[in-house]
Formats: sequence, C-alpha cells, structure tokens
Amino acid sequence: METEDLVKSPRLINLQKEVEAGNAAALEIFWQEIAEQGTPLVETIADDHTNILVTFLWRAESQTSNVRVLSDDILPRNPAENAMTRLLDTNLWYKSYRLHGDLRFEYLISPNDPELLGSQPETWQARTATWQMDPLNPKQYLLPDDGEHPEWEDFWGMWSNWVRRTHSLAELPTAPPQPWIMPRPDVSAGQVEKHRLASKILGNSRMIYAYTPTNYSTNLEPYSLLIFFDAWLYHQIIPIPIILDNLLAEDAIPPLVAILIDIPDFASRSELVNFPAYLDFLKQEFIPWARQTYHVTTDPSLTIVGGSSLSGVTAAIAALRYPDLFGNVISQSGWFGWKPEDDTEHEWMARQFAHATKASVRFYLEAGSLEFDEGSRDQPSLLLSNRHLRTVLQAKGYSVYYNEYQGAHQPVVWQGTLADGLLSLIGKKG
Repeated sequence: METEDLVKSPRLINLQKEVEAGNAAALEIFWQEIAEQGTPLVETIADDHTNILVTFLWRAESQTSNVRVLSDDILPRNPAENAMTRLLDTNLWYKSYRLHGDLRFEYLISPNDPELLGSQPETWQARTATWQMDPLNPKQYLLPDDGEHPEWEDFWGMWSNWVRRTHSLAELPTAPPQPWIMPRPDVSAGQVEKHRLASKILGNSRMIYAYTPTNYSTNLEPYSLLIFFDAWLYHQIIPIPIILDNLLAEDAIPPLVAILIDIPDFASRSELVNFPAYLDFLKQEFIPWARQTYHVTTDPSLTIVGGSSLSGVTAAIAALRYPDLFGNVISQSGWFGWKPEDDTEHEWMARQFAHATKASVRFYLEAGSLEFDEGSRDQPSLLLSNRHLRTVLQAKGYSVYYNEYQGAHQPVVWQGTLADGLLSLIGKKG
C-alpha cells in the first residue's frame, strides 16, 4: 500500500482545475455524483493491473481543522500518514492510497481528530470520540455489542472499541464474492438454541449456541459436527447459521450440527490456551454433553473444530492432542506465533506438530497478506507463522488446504472464507 501525498486522482485534478478557473458549480456537481455512486472513490492506475487508486472523501459541514481515515492493518498506523488534505479552500477533504483491487475492509473517519491536533488523550474514549462512519458510503458493517459480556468493553481497549461500532465497508472491484453470508428468501433457516454449560474442570459456566438444520431429526444418520470457539464472533458477526443454511440448501456439504462455545468473560479468555485444562474440558465435559444433547457423529473424520486468531491455536492443539475426536481443523488467521509464557521461543504450535507422531487430521489454514506486523522483533508475523506451520504440516504428511487472502485481521473477510474452509474439508463436490 502506498500513500499518494499529492493530488493523483484524475477526478480531483479536473475538479481542482474547474474550481481554480472560477466554476462555482463544479464542486456541487461533484458532490451530487459522489452521492449517487458512494465512496470511496475508485480509479484505475495506468499500466498497473493489480492496484487501484482509492480516495476517501469528507464533506465538511462545520469548522474542520483536520480529517483522518482509519482502518486497522489496511492503512498506516501513524495518524499523520492518514491525514486528509483539503482541496483548496473548499469543503472537500481527501486522502488517496494505492491499494490491491481485491481488498475488502472496514474503515472509519475522524474529523477534528485529537491526535492530529497534537494532543494526547488520556483515555481511549477521548481518543476515539471523533471516530465515525463515512456518511458518503451507504455500505455498512454492523458489529453488535456482546449482550452476554458488556463488561468486556472495559478490558479490550482498542479492540473492544473497534468491534462495537458500525463501520463503513469498502469492497474494491475485484474483492472475492461472498455468496453464502446473506439470508436467501427461498432457503429455510435452521434453529439456534442456547444452553448454559457448567464446567467443574474450569470452575465456571458458559453459553453454548447450537445450530440444527431444518428438518433435523434423531431418526436419521448421526449429523456431522462443527465446533467453533469464540461463540459471539461466530454467531453475531460471522453468521455461521446463515452460511450453513445456504450451503446445506445447495447440498454442498453433508447435514451437520454446529455448536459454538462461548468464553465466560474477558478474564477467562486465557483459558483457550490453558493446556491441558481446556482440552480436558473439551474431552471430558463438552463432547459428552454434545453427544448426549444432539444426534451427532462420533466419527472424527466428520468432526471439525475451528476458530480465529487465538482460538485458531486452540483448534489446532485440540486436534493434535485428541485426533480421535477432532479430525478436521479450520483456522482463520490463527495466531501461530504464540508461545506459553514460560517458553523462550515463539511458534510453539509448529514445534508441537514437528515433534508429534502424525495423526489422521486435515487442516484448512488461512492468513491475510497484510497480517505481517506483530510489533515484536523476535516474533514472526501472523502471516509468516501460518506459512511456517503449513510447511511443517505438509512435511509431516498432513493434508493442508492453505488460503492466503488479500486483506488484514478483520472478520469482514473471515465471514466469506469460512465457507471455503468447510467446502475444502467436507464439501460433497470436492
């Protein structure tokens, strides 16, 4: 990604010439065109078939001293590099970037941004008070509050603030389609039931969300089983029930039951990598409960365990330790650079697989092309650690489907690629 510091947009160059020539109507005509087509403004770049020029716009309707555009991992993290420029003395502010034409990402705009004003807000709330959607972009990406755990807002800092907003959505011209994520009027919806499961091993209880397909029956063959961690993410943000409804309606995957396991609270998030306690919970408490409550398979080849980021690590270690339970893994941007606190080297997960006897487990791993900055000199990026784990698994003889998508660590991408993982592992058409 390159920042275009000067006016490089052909449309803005022409507009600037019109304004300088005294054409008072040119600016209003431009805003009318933008209202019809929406933002960001997308233009081709001569002799470049990979990248396009993407220009974010802001129409100032009050006193504006600066404007900033934000998108985690897509745009530079230095606020000054994302500062918009005012076009002459008009109400138009802009910022252009050279971006891959197949990106899909969330972003926000911050007028009168305190960091660009040179102040250092003491609280995260003050720092983000000016962040808002792009009013010129009709596409939105709603990330709802977690009604089960409203207290997480106080713990998660930037991430909590980021995920609890409605964002503007940028879908560049060649972004991969996401055909499975929207409800279809001709497709019957499955049922989602909520349970609370107590764990003696972990000393707490959690919500469980269980999806059963339409016409679910205990008189049929046992259903394939899909297990995902981070239930809020995979129920509220990434719409697993809708994705499964659509895949099943097209007979793309075998009938299955999906069970999403919640995290009790923020303080318990570390339990995902608290081995062996969490794995004992899965084997001794969760799996028996799932099999008793739902008509699901005991065949590991028809059982998938999955997650994203930290829970992607949990999914992988669960299959390594218990391949007799979990025969398939979906990891979406798994944080495989992770290591236990008492370990001296990163990429702990790759070493576990390198030293263990190969088991009958298949993997779908994916990582984003922009997931390359972890901010630690001795820790490999998420992208590199996923590539490394892929290579280790392949060298051991595992079946690995590896997907490297254009994008960052954002659920707006994972919601589309989740179906790719299911089709790779259990798709009925290969």
